[in-house]
Amino acid sequence: MDAPLDDRALNRALLARQHLLSRSTAGVEQVVTDLVGLQAQNPWSPFVGLWSRVEDFRTGTLDALLLDRRLVRIAVMRSTIHLVTAEDAAVLATLVRPVLHRELRANPQRRAAADALDLDLLARLAAEHITAEPRPTTRLGAHLAATWPDVDPQHLAAFARALLPLVQVPPRGLWRGSAAPTLTTLDAWVPDAVAAAGDLTDPDVRRRAEERLVLRYLAAYGPASVADVQAWSALRGLRAVVDRVRDRLVELPATPATASGRPRLLLDLPDAPRPDPDVPAPVRYLADYDDVWLSHDRRDRVIDDAHRRRLQTPNGRTPAAVLVDGRVRATWAVARTTAGTRVRATPTVTPLEPLTASERRDVAAEGDAFVRFVADDADDHEVRLATT
Repeated sequence: MDAPLDDRALNRALLARQHLLSRSTAGVEQVVTDLVGLQAQNPWSPFVGLWSRVEDFRTGTLDALLLDRRLVRIAVMRSTIHLVTAEDAAVLATLVRPVLHRELRANPQRRAAADALDLDLLARLAAEHITAEPRPTTRLGAHLAATWPDVDPQHLAAFARALLPLVQVPPRGLWRGSAAPTLTTLDAWVPDAVAAAGDLTDPDVRRRAEERLVLRYLAAYGPASVADVQAWSALRGLRAVVDRVRDRLVELPATPATASGRPRLLLDLPDAPRPDPDVPAPVRYLADYDDVWLSHDRRDRVIDDAHRRRLQTPNGRTPAAVLVDGRVRATWAVARTTAGTRVRATPTVTPLEPLTASERRDVAAEGDAFVRFVADDADDHEVRLATT
């Protein structure tokens, strides 16, 4: 059996597959495909994620792909908004529907309301309303409240989101776009992609789609366990899917061992990259909620447990982070100030632990390039490194 993969080996494998060891030259659409999407809860997040992963990334490239409907913003993995290709949206939106259905009863108030509603009628009325014309979430809720006046319109809109694959359409999600989430159905926005996905109610079609999902997860995040795939997708019962593709995978020992002392075995694609653990990892600026540190059952591949606990907030918000030597060792936030007619953009980097002089120089150098990207409309730019 091969020597066990330690934390550093797993870290480098993850960074390589995430295009965080070296930026990809394959282009935005290919990288979004490789990663099975990027977190996009905040509209600016995928721009930051792509800047750190794609050589010579330009904001206009992503804007154009959104306007051309080649990429879409939709709730998929973990019921959160992701930027995915239209083709992936058509498959993922169906596969993860059980996850969104669980939101129907996510809290006692919603559960009581859902139990009292004709959900089939709600889905039909919502689809008719937003297929005719994309509508803001508030207008969708108000429209449904005409039929159910005693139910909170926000609950009604949330139920529609859980029951239907809904796309957030531009200008939401554009670099200089500013708009509340405006929704339409996926089949209204990208009908060709939905048709090409096939009939996912057919057991054989769905089975193949589930198997591809597991294999693509491993390509983007492996080596990994069944629990990891489930943490990333929030789907349950994936062990049976993994078992169906096990003959296409390899088992790799990893440290530390299980709590019972037995070897920990992870699954992977035979030819997936597993770089030397000593390969250098450059500084990378990540967006908040970046999937690179949210997509495993154990999140210690890129962040120490102590740092993760320190950064946890009651509402589950994940800060924008800086990878130093491949791990989350600092956070960043950009402030803008105005003096006369000039605007200055200043990212403040706050280390979570002491950084060496060389690491601080690398963080500042990457930060200088980063702030000129993320605040490209500012006149002046300055990187500040806080003390630990």
